[in-house]
Amino acid sequence: MRITIIGAGNMGGAAALGLAKKGTADITVTARHPETLKKFDGTGVKCLTDNKAAVKGADIVIIAVKPWIVPDVVNEIRAELDFSAQQIVSFAPGVKPEDLLAMLKEGRKDEPRLSYIIPNTAIEVGESMTFISPVTASESDTKILEGLFNQVGVSMTVPQKLMLAGTGLASCGIAYALRYIRAAAEGGVETGFYAKDATAIVAQTVKGAAALILEHKSHPEAEIDKVTTPGGMTIKGLNAMEAAGFTDAVIKGVKAGK
Repeated sequence: MRITIIGAGNMGGAAALGLAKKGTADITVTARHPETLKKFDGTGVKCLTDNKAAVKGADIVIIAVKPWIVPDVVNEIRAELDFSAQQIVSFAPGVKPEDLLAMLKEGRKDEPRLSYIIPNTAIEVGESMTFISPVTASESDTKILEGLFNQVGVSMTVPQKLMLAGTGLASCGIAYALRYIRAAAEGGVETGFYAKDATAIVAQTVKGAAALILEHKSHPEAEIDKVTTPGGMTIKGLNAMEAAGFTDAVIKGVKAGK
């Protein structure tokens, strides 16, 4: 399978690196400036500055540029795209799928096989939560995409109406989780650990907490109960966090973008 990613920024670059590590597809990534592509040296990713050349012969073309650049990119590559042979994927959350569809179809009579996909930056390390929403893609197209993105984490196919909510939970959620790690590590420094050690401790703890939920398919509160004893440190800490508005703050943060 040949995959071309137009755009080597945070999301496109992370996807290119993550998929390349799996070695199950030939990955090409593009950027306007050669300097942007230096981070791919030695990764096996093919790098180009010519978008037209990059999309030729690709099985999947991923548009991963900033939303305001999308029209220019589509105008540049439209004539080179083979809608019958290629899947088109948008990573651009700021561009409505119907608008992108109209851009792709301009001056053409054939229909693109379009999907809207939102991964998160953990795709670089094979741990993305990726949402897939078919626009004009077929069921078989979607199965291919699910198989691809399951290689670099977990994918979930959802209706378009849930993509924004998914972004808040998983894409923005990366930042929210990291902010917790930072805050907890700062607390660890106050209790006597060096910052580097505190960060490593909290990161491993968060990783372990997530693994428990995924392995046991349990509700978080069930796992919390296992480490919460009467009069113990855990309940005192949890109550102190709730008194400071922890749960309410997290819920408000997740809902803020809607």
